[in-house]
Amino acid sequence: MSHNILPIIKIGGVNHHNKEWIAIYCKKDFTINSIIKKIKGNTFSASKQCWLIPYEKYNYDYLVKHLKELASIDDKLISIFKKEKEKKLTGITNKLSNQTLLQISIQLPNQQKIHPVNKQVLEQVQQHLQLKAYSTSTRKTYLNEIAAFLATIKHVKASALTPNRIKDYLQYCYKELKLSENTMHSRINALKFYYEQVLKKDKFFYEIPRAKKPYKLPNVLSEKEIVRLFNTLQNQKHKAILFIAYSAGMRVSEVVGLKISNIDSQRMQIKIEGAKGKKDRYVNLSTIVLEVLRSYIKQCVPRPKKYLFESEIAGEPYSSRSAQKVFQRAKEKAGISKNVTFHSLRHSFATHLLEKGVDIRYIQDILGHNNIKTTERYTHVKKEQIIQITSPLDDLWLKGDIKI
Repeated sequence: MSHNILPIIKIGGVNHHNKEWIAIYCKKDFTINSIIKKIKGNTFSASKQCWLIPYEKYNYDYLVKHLKELASIDDKLISIFKKEKEKKLTGITNKLSNQTLLQISIQLPNQQKIHPVNKQVLEQVQQHLQLKAYSTSTRKTYLNEIAAFLATIKHVKASALTPNRIKDYLQYCYKELKLSENTMHSRINALKFYYEQVLKKDKFFYEIPRAKKPYKLPNVLSEKEIVRLFNTLQNQKHKAILFIAYSAGMRVSEVVGLKISNIDSQRMQIKIEGAKGKKDRYVNLSTIVLEVLRSYIKQCVPRPKKYLFESEIAGEPYSSRSAQKVFQRAKEKAGISKNVTFHSLRHSFATHLLEKGVDIRYIQDILGHNNIKTTERYTHVKKEQIIQITSPLDDLWLKGDIKI
């Protein structure tokens, strides 16, 4: 075969789902595809229309070695990717100073407005938050609140502020900035962390009065609306995601974080690992959900390797945002106008159980609430002990309202 009729393969580099990949662009060819599939971690990206393999030199060398006789290799794109990567890395290194990469990755809207006298405050807080293993969400919230505080006090040194000055600042937040009760609580908690945990100052925040948070009841879907919502689902993966969320009252992060090993069909349990508050818990595995999961796994190509619901990259979890979009699309198709989100499935689960007479203490355990008051938002229920708890999803199926 002469060189000029060999198929052309373009090799480049891409950032995809917070990872670096070698991208392989080529027409369908059984021999070429079989070589790519031998590389560990390979996946085909439908959105980018190319093969992706982990960005490693030995993977690139393997490709060149095994494909050079079969195709004409164009690697200009990967050379450009390398140069851009080096240029970016140099820029980061110059800006890095004593900050960590994680600090740079958290973009704070007020960071540029902080006076040099207080520049080290965010670094101190970030380090302390990391050492205490606070969640990424809490770290971002605290850093954002403290950045807003530092931007306001300008050249005044934060560590030298007296309790009275801090109270004046909080009064300013309430009266002038008109911050909501929830935001005020977050800001006070962040400042309390800085002054009491980082600077080891005397505890005085207990003296500061806090506005009472508004008591808001969660938005829930009726059983009929759940039926309408679920009956719009045609995609087996989407059906499995929403079914499992409602059947066990799971948060979206818990659903997408489920591993295949978390499903115990022998004991009919689901193990939720590292949920809110870094707690593990077990919830019931609905019989109907088990059937839906089996149908989904049977049809899923490629089959998930680690997580129950994976993204287009093998071994990587489906994103929370994607799961939320699945819910929103189903909601629109079902013609539901209520202001509900994916999390409303959890609220609906708890409410429906309470309406069936399940003791609130059991629901507290299922939902993983630390405080019974959190669960009591749903309603007052009879204090009858119920040993066997059937998922409300199973009841809907038994009535013949939901198809699987």
